[in-house]
Amino acid sequence: MEDSLPLNWWHLGIGLGALLVLAVLADWMKSRVIAKTFGRVASEARLSLDDGPLDKMVLARLAPIVPALVIYFGIVPALGVTGSEAEAGAEAAFLILFWTLVRRLSAAYITLTIARTLVAALESFSAVYHGTSPASVAKPIKSYMQIATLAVYVVAGVVIVAILLGRSPVAFLSGVGALAALLMLIFRNTLLSLAASVQITSNDIVRIGDWVEVPHANADGTVIDIDLHMVRVRNWDRTISAIPTHRLIGDSFKNWRGMSESGGRRIKRAVLIDVNSIRFLADEEIQELSRSRTGRGRFAPNLEVAAARDSLEAGAGVEGKSARRFTNLEAFRAYVEGYLKAHPKTHRHMTLMVRQLAPGPHGVPIEVYCFSNETEWVEYERFQSEVFNHLFAVLPAFGLRAFQERSGSDLPRRENPVAAG
Repeated sequence: MEDSLPLNWWHLGIGLGALLVLAVLADWMKSRVIAKTFGRVASEARLSLDDGPLDKMVLARLAPIVPALVIYFGIVPALGVTGSEAEAGAEAAFLILFWTLVRRLSAAYITLTIARTLVAALESFSAVYHGTSPASVAKPIKSYMQIATLAVYVVAGVVIVAILLGRSPVAFLSGVGALAALLMLIFRNTLLSLAASVQITSNDIVRIGDWVEVPHANADGTVIDIDLHMVRVRNWDRTISAIPTHRLIGDSFKNWRGMSESGGRRIKRAVLIDVNSIRFLADEEIQELSRSRTGRGRFAPNLEVAAARDSLEAGAGVEGKSARRFTNLEAFRAYVEGYLKAHPKTHRHMTLMVRQLAPGPHGVPIEVYCFSNETEWVEYERFQSEVFNHLFAVLPAFGLRAFQERSGSDLPRRENPVAAG
């Protein structure tokens, strides 16, 4: 059998051994020489290897290509045959098979290494962008990087399979076209998420750090991450909700960013007044309230409006006594409006209104509608509580009572006749 082979087995063994030594030497050099060379270049260019496309992860993924290239280009000389002799087949079918298999595996590994390097470069660029660019909050690119990563791996997978089968990637793709419908079904959610990510980014619908309420997902909190498939929300109870990206486009949700950016947070709450406590104020009571510390400067402008209104009513033939009468509820409403205008935490450039709503079985609602210049949750709640605590405390000064449904302790106690007997 040895006589039938055109190759010298000793030469073959020496060639393969030399190729193996060269591959090991190349593997040693790629971690020593190449990394130091790139590090020196980056240092001279004042670049950091810890960020940017030259970071250590990118170099670590690119370095294995060196021994693979040595094997790919050195296998034919190591076997002692030329490409034409190998392709002609010359009496050594098993050698041709070995040569072909080694080159295909090397080419596939080189392709995979290049793909992994590109993915590492994309991840590095994304990390630098989100870590240093102020625009990353409004325009995150994480979903785009994931799409690019998926595209790189898909292309690499097609090329690797084509290399292993010994076919052209173009011809291989033409045969894969028949599976397009199946691929569309498999990647349905990915395609939906891609379209949703583009809309979210281009229309600036959601940013990292936004406070959102998503009722269908039972989520209420701050957005902490946006990627291709999921938007993650840290709820106020410290749990994490993962919401599919396309659900934000298909369903409604509330984003509180506008409130935060405007600098004002709305207060809309009513005090229920007992109808039985509403009455007319005597002139002496009005003057006393105007002079008192409670009413000083709070509803004098409203009294002037009432006086002008009374003059018109008197000119129209309305009885003067009834035209000039002023209710304690009207005085209270004027006082609340003046109190809010004077409060330092009330937003001066937004709507401020104290209105009386339609009466009902629970009394007459006097609604406070204004905006606080404190948008942070704790300070906002503190201001709101301060306002309504003050309003409840000042009600008796106007002869008013807050409505409250009766409980057992409110009912008059009746003496037990048995015990009395």
